[in-house]
Amino acid sequence: MTEGWLGAPLPAAHDEPVEFDTSVAHIARVYDYWLGGKDNFAADRAAGDEALQAYPDLVSSVRANRAFLARGVHYLAEAGVRQFLDIGTGIPSANNTHEVAQRVAPGSRVVYVDNDPIVLAHARALLVGDPAGATDFLDADLRDTAKILEHAAGVLDFSRPVAVMLVAVLHLIGPDDDPYRIVQQLMAEMPPGSYLLLSHVASDIEPEKMAEMGKRLNRLLAQRGWYRSQPEVAGFFAGMEVVPPGIVAVQQWRPDSEIEAARRSAMWGGVAQKTS
Repeated sequence: MTEGWLGAPLPAAHDEPVEFDTSVAHIARVYDYWLGGKDNFAADRAAGDEALQAYPDLVSSVRANRAFLARGVHYLAEAGVRQFLDIGTGIPSANNTHEVAQRVAPGSRVVYVDNDPIVLAHARALLVGDPAGATDFLDADLRDTAKILEHAAGVLDFSRPVAVMLVAVLHLIGPDDDPYRIVQQLMAEMPPGSYLLLSHVASDIEPEKMAEMGKRLNRLLAQRGWYRSQPEVAGFFAGMEVVPPGIVAVQQWRPDSEIEAARRSAMWGGVAQKTS
């Protein structure tokens, strides 16, 4: 390991410090800002504030999404899943996938994937898991499914169920890159009994506000976003058995309390099992 930005060790494949442009907003850092984190810069906060002006419930939405991730991982761990492939990890926050899974089953194995330099710089935080299990990190783009699957196969046993997690990341994949094909390629390598846990920014929840928010973020962010409707998000689960309550607003997916269920969000989420 070599020392990178903020002294965080980088994976062996990287022998130079992580570099990133702080003058241009980046979605991972903007998301961190909305969650109340400290790993963001002036450009990220400016973009985040512009989006909040268009959609004032945005902070509630991203926090509801984060809570959905934790509930989904807990549900899968309770269901017996012991392997997780979390793509589009983002900057470490509370209740990361390995923390939730390993609280239920210390032997859980987790592979995180992200291509954001600032997330890479925080790889050390992600890699600290229960010694009974395994926690690994890969620097890769979601579009490079072959690289992701090859690396993950060195940590996860693809003959046993795996939970593939695509939480608030597919909206960064436009139609030219065929996000449905990407999901199909990932799930095709998973055995029956595996799961897909997915959330996606909605185009059909408060559509006028979301359209304005998207316009502002697409002007300010390094990455363009494509928001999708509930039927479009449901399409990612084609051929799988969707876990009740189905593809719903993330705060409505098995909430732990009435307070959690009452949060406002503009994101669809769901979990489905591959049965054959």
